[in-house]
Amino acid sequence: MMTIAEAEKEIVEDFALFDSWEEKYQYIIELGQKLPVLDQAYKTDAFKIKGCQSSVWLRGFEQKGLLYFQADSDSTFVKGEIALLIYLLSGRTPEEILEAKLEFIDQIGLRQHIAVTRANGLASMIKQMKTYALAVSSVQR
Repeated sequence: MMTIAEAEKEIVEDFALFDSWEEKYQYIIELGQKLPVLDQAYKTDAFKIKGCQSSVWLRGFEQKGLLYFQADSDSTFVKGEIALLIYLLSGRTPEEILEAKLEFIDQIGLRQHIAVTRANGLASMIKQMKTYALAVSSVQR
């Protein structure tokens, strides 16, 4: 399995293939459409990410020392954003997740092209994933 940094590089290369931000935006939406369906049992306040304008539900679970994520959103674009994060962070150790810099966000121009409220939501999604990782890593010690 490639490292998070290698996966980020792959994402940056994929996004470099698009000429316009509109094409990148559409690609992010398509990524969200490929996300597996999240079980209704997880679409509750307990799994809802605070700080997102849209509704976003995130489930994190540990298996054999690795953390996995499942998510859904009522926004097609936000669902694409979380799909990118899941691609990078799911199936990793808590330490890898906590150390991930996620520089691809600026490298593909995402932060510059989304509204402040969406940027805050993206930060909230990342924070929640890292919080899961922190919780699992402290249990493993």
